[in-house]
Amino acid sequence: MKIIALLLSLSLLVITHELGHLGFAKLFGTRVRRFYLFFNWGFSILKAKKFDGKWHFLLFNSETPDDWYVQDPNKPKEQWELKEPDRTLWGIGWVPLGGYCDIAGMIDETKSAKSLSGEPQPWEYRSKRPWQRLLIISGGVLVNFVSALLIYSCIFAHWGKDELPLRNATLGYEYHQLLLENGLQNGDVIYSVDGQEMNDLSVLNETLLMDNPSELVVRRTYLLDSATGRDSVAMVRILLGKDFRTKLLKEQPQQLMAVRMPMVVSDFVAGSPAQRAGMETGDSVVSIAGAHAVSFSDITDQLQLHKGETVKVGFFRHATNGTMRLQYADVQLGNDGKLGIFLRQPTEVFKVRHSDYTFFQAIPAGISYGWETLGTYVSSLKLLFVKGGAQNLGGFGTLGSMFPSTWDWYRFWNITAFLGIILAFMNIIPIPGLDGGHILFTLWEMVTRRKPKDRFLEVAQTVGMLLLLLLLVVANGNDLLRWLKNMF
Repeated sequence: MKIIALLLSLSLLVITHELGHLGFAKLFGTRVRRFYLFFNWGFSILKAKKFDGKWHFLLFNSETPDDWYVQDPNKPKEQWELKEPDRTLWGIGWVPLGGYCDIAGMIDETKSAKSLSGEPQPWEYRSKRPWQRLLIISGGVLVNFVSALLIYSCIFAHWGKDELPLRNATLGYEYHQLLLENGLQNGDVIYSVDGQEMNDLSVLNETLLMDNPSELVVRRTYLLDSATGRDSVAMVRILLGKDFRTKLLKEQPQQLMAVRMPMVVSDFVAGSPAQRAGMETGDSVVSIAGAHAVSFSDITDQLQLHKGETVKVGFFRHATNGTMRLQYADVQLGNDGKLGIFLRQPTEVFKVRHSDYTFFQAIPAGISYGWETLGTYVSSLKLLFVKGGAQNLGGFGTLGSMFPSTWDWYRFWNITAFLGIILAFMNIIPIPGLDGGHILFTLWEMVTRRKPKDRFLEVAQTVGMLLLLLLLVVANGNDLLRWLKNMF
């Protein structure tokens, strides 16, 4: 299901991106020779083109020029690209690494400078004015970003928006090492910063990162009896060290805290060790092998200590009279140290604040949320430039892991919108091989009135593609290493 969701999401993003290029190209009378979803190295799954008044199709067709003809015994072999060249050849490749829009007269991954040795034609990209070329090459980024804003607006209009008030996280929060070193404990809930009351997680995180706080008041839970789970609560005053600000500026963490999630069973994977041991949906895990553990991170840490063993798992179960009973089950763990369960979402566990939007209210809300998401993502990129930051890169495995194991339209569209924003931003980075590289060279031409030579553009394109290929190898290599580490 994760693979299907990832392929569908990426397909939608690639199609909308390339349609952005195609739309502006057609607007300015520029021919688009091919429009492809996925790459067609060697052969295509599907080719389609309309000429002679009807559509023609080829399935699983090899990429030799002599094969691009209409298979009609009454006609000679005629190349498809020579039939009504102002029409686009549509296709689906077999390598799901993106797609492309082959614009006539443009040096990109489909053409070299040698192929453009003839005189520029009026229907070619190179014949268009700089501002027209700028719009053609920016179209993909623009459509991806606008599509993401539109998706967010539709999500708000259909589902509304759920927000978790700061104090409704009953298990508290997990904190960055900087805060732990200054006296906080995982599970604390911050109530105020320098006397200012805190009610929103994003505001609190921004206050800690951007201001220079010196005093925190937190709610701390003390466990009294690990068998019954009874506890007490106290308010604790914490003074941050004088070097807190210095260390914060040095490390520049994007996030200082995250919600501690309970492990409440939503469903089971096939052959689940927990289900075989008698656990049911709705059970909430609170201990592993006698060790008290109520948050997801604490539980998974304990499970990893007992991989391949039979452990006593303690959990609360709702009784028929509305109370909760503490029960135990002996679970035989596999070598991965997992219970084999799906978790309930935060909106199913905590008391959230729900907001409904009309269609016209959802539009500005979606636009605002999209811009906030872009800002957060761009800020997080600085983590790639710290020591060991390249290890944070992820490839298709990381993208696939974002999707749930069971189909969920709400999460699918949320993730697709987020990936659309990522795709738009990454493509506008001024690296040859990306749209941003073409945009940079076009802006250079507009400012200097000097057009870069075709040979220079070809070399830059080749270098850029090699850099992108290297990035692809590193990102997916990190996924492979993480998978091997989890396996062994």
